[in-house]
Formats: sequence, C-alpha cells, structure tokens
Amino acid sequence: MSVPQTRTSARYSRRALASVATAALIAGGAVGSGYLPAATPAFAQALPQTPIAAPEHPPGSFANIVDKVKPGVVSVKVKLDDAASSDDEEGPGNQQGQNLQNVPPQLREFFKRFGQNGQNGGPPGMQPQRQGPRGAVGSGFIISADGYVVTNNHVVDHAKTVQVTLDDGRTLDAKVIGKDSKTDIALLKIKDSGSYPYVQFGKAAPRVGDWVVAIGNPFGLGGTVTAGIVSARGRDIGAGPYDDFLQIDAPINKGNSGGPTFNVNGEVVGVNTAIASPSGGSVGLAFAIPSETVQAVVDQLKTDGKVARGYLGVQVQPVTQDIAEGLGMAKPKGALIDHAEDGTPAAKAGLKSGDVIESVNGNPINDAKELSRKIAGLKPGAKVEIAYLRGGKSDNATITLGALPTDGSKVASSDTGMSGGQPRLGLGLAPASEVGLSDSGVAVVQVDPDGPAAAKGIEQGDVILDVAGKSVTRPSDVAEQIRTAEASGRKAVLMRVKSSKGVTRFVAISLTKNDG
Repeated sequence: MSVPQTRTSARYSRRALASVATAALIAGGAVGSGYLPAATPAFAQALPQTPIAAPEHPPGSFANIVDKVKPGVVSVKVKLDDAASSDDEEGPGNQQGQNLQNVPPQLREFFKRFGQNGQNGGPPGMQPQRQGPRGAVGSGFIISADGYVVTNNHVVDHAKTVQVTLDDGRTLDAKVIGKDSKTDIALLKIKDSGSYPYVQFGKAAPRVGDWVVAIGNPFGLGGTVTAGIVSARGRDIGAGPYDDFLQIDAPINKGNSGGPTFNVNGEVVGVNTAIASPSGGSVGLAFAIPSETVQAVVDQLKTDGKVARGYLGVQVQPVTQDIAEGLGMAKPKGALIDHAEDGTPAAKAGLKSGDVIESVNGNPINDAKELSRKIAGLKPGAKVEIAYLRGGKSDNATITLGALPTDGSKVASSDTGMSGGQPRLGLGLAPASEVGLSDSGVAVVQVDPDGPAAAKGIEQGDVILDVAGKSVTRPSDVAEQIRTAEASGRKAVLMRVKSSKGVTRFVAISLTKNDG
C-alpha cells in the first residue's frame, strides 16, 4: 500500500541542502542558587540541596571545528547521461543536483515548480554558474584516506561523468561505486590514488537541541559553512519508505545535497538531503539522513555495490486509537498486519491478518513505519524474534528474513488509519458471491456519502471480509458482529476490507452513538 501524502504549502526538495542552522550564542549562569531558608517548607524538601549545574556553554566560535573538518568536504559536479530526460533535469543549466526519476511521483510536481534554472532563492542579482544542458551540482564528504566519498543518490543518478572539487581547489574524477534510491545515499571513489583528508561518522546520535555545523556547495559556492541546532528527530516527510530524518534549522539551499552535518566534535551526524520551503530558499526547515542509516548503507555499497534488505512479507498499517479500541488494546502501538503474502517468511511463521507486531528482537515497535525500517535494516537470512498480539493474547515467533524484492511488488507498506464513525454504517450490502465480486465476504453495493463508512474510505465495490475477527458472508453477519461488539463494551469494531483494486486493509468503525 502506498502512504497517502498530506498536502502542505511547504515543498520538500531534495535539491541542494546543507544542514544546520545559525543560532544566537547564549551566555548563561547558574539556573538556581541552591539556597534554602532554615525553615524549609515540606514541598521544598525534594528540591536539590546543591546548586543546579549550569548547562555547557555553546562554543564562542565554530572556527576550530570548521578548520578540522572542512578539508574533508567536497563539491560534486555531474554530467548526466542520455537516459536523463528533460523532466529529470528540470531544464537547462540545472544546478540543483536533482534528478526526478527516483523521486516519489507525488513529490515530482513540487520539485518541478521549485526553483527551475536556479531562479528562486538565489542571492539578489546573482545567477548560479551554468554547467551545460545536462549537469548537476551537489556536495559530499570523504570518509577514508583512499578517497571514498558519500553524497546523495539524486545528485549522481544517471551520471555520465562525476568530478569532485577538494577544499584545496583540485578537481578530480570520481566513479560511482553504488547507490541506493530508497535512502537517497550514493558512494563515490576518487580515481586518482593518494591519501586524502577525511571525516568520521559520529559515535552517538545527536539529541534535539544539540549544536551542529554544515558545510556544502549552495548555489555553486563551495566551502560554505552554516550552523544551528537539531530541531527534531524521526521526521517522515514522505520522501521514501524508510524516512527517519533529522530536522535541523541551518540555512540549507540548492547545491548542498549530499553535504555533511557535523556535531561539535567534528563528527558527521547526518547527510543533508531535503528542505521544506514555499520559495525554494532556506526557511530553517532542513532534513538530514541520520549517520547510523548512512553507515549501514555505505558499508553494503562499498562491499557489494548495492543494498540488500531483510524481508518479512507483510502489508501493515498503523494502530490508531479507534483500531486499538476495536482490538481491545489499552493504547495504540505496534504495526497491524493487513495481509501476509503467501510463501513469505511471515506466512511460513504463522503470522496472519489481524496480528499486531509489538517488537522485533526485543525492541518495541511504535508504528508501521518503524517496523519497515527495523526489518529493512537487517540483512536477508537474519533471524529475528517477533512479538505479536493475536486475539488479545501475546505470542512470539522466530523468523528467518528473506530478501526484499527489487520490483517493489511485495514491499511491506503502511497506510494511514482513519477515525470517526457510528454503529450505522451507511452501507448497502449484499453477499459478494451473489454480485460476482468474490467467492466470500460481503460486497458493498451502495455507500451513503455522508455516512461513517464513507468517511472511512469504504467505496462501492469493496468487499468486507471479516468483522471483529469473524468471517462474514451475509449482511446479517456484519450486523451481528457489530451488536456483539457493542454488547461486550467495545468502543469500536474492526473490519477487514478488500478494495476493488485488490488491496486489503483494516477499518475501525466507532461504536459511539450520536445524541438524538
């Protein structure tokens, strides 16, 4: 299933980013004096009896960090091959490092409108240098002395030739070792032998509020430095199936794609990949791929030239509040299995529709996206312990993962849950076998557009397969299961519905009645 995209006035662009935002330096003292009067009120006895330590001051300058890491940052210049269409390039003189073929279709129109030919967001009276009709510019960073370079996949996709410009001004040829469109990471190798300055990945993930520094090639201006903080973690902007971006507030612009985000120790904590902006220029909303994701991908690209991901073989959706109520769960968490593909590791292990996956190898699963990321982060052949909920009871399964299909036909996916509804469904129903839609289930032959089922996305031609975990074949079966759920005190009833396009999903109908 595809994940529906939320419309927003901001445009996500993978073009030119560099992470991290400028922030005012703060001079601070102790937060509290630690002094308490002789007669201490009872409520104050739990307060600290010693002064609260002042937070570590932000650096008065980032110059030392920049001096340390800047030699390891490069500008990337690409000439595209004939396979790259004019749509991929967005017109002559493209400087964005943005090739649309590997961008999700729902985002392409945003990108096409975003800063064509470098006209939006550039310095007043200044145009980016032009590289010819099939060129792109981005950023990157060297990760080893022998010249391996990390950048974004969309910077070098369809590259005919690639060159990197070092901080000392040298321009050297490079080749693409491997790339991964799902995480938008690519690995290059400088062709000339030699010993190159390089940077290292961070040993720990940054926290929200940590200072970070970005260096990149915005608008072709190589060696540009910006600084700021980590604004948020775990952002899903709909750019790919494994979104887990750092959000940073640094001024990131076109040409910074593939550039590094550093912590105050000079370690790479992210790769700048996207910005949200109505104009194409920086508005303090930039997104970087976390370094732990980058390292895992780069290791496989260096060894195999491609990325192999674990495969469970399930279609999943989030557990929303109303779905949790329909399943009798105390709170919404985990990933609800819509369907386990026949012959897949999940099906062989006995997982089935209606199970809720709660953890993988002891690590809690909060939602469907997290399950996809966890499984994809493991290699084919890995054994995993899956804890799941079925019929209100917990169980476990040991599963050997398969390899994720490359054609995308059986990729585990998620869908957004829906809320609202009433016991009256607002549906006209008939046995599916009698109307020729299916051998089993109850067919939806009519939908009240103002009814609760319509609000859930149920359409004419859909087939209700089961209600509250019980298979249904007649409209009376549906009504009976709803009455049973009401009698048992359930706040919602869960239905498994197969769409006219053959996609199966769960829909929760609230059993809360309107007054009057």
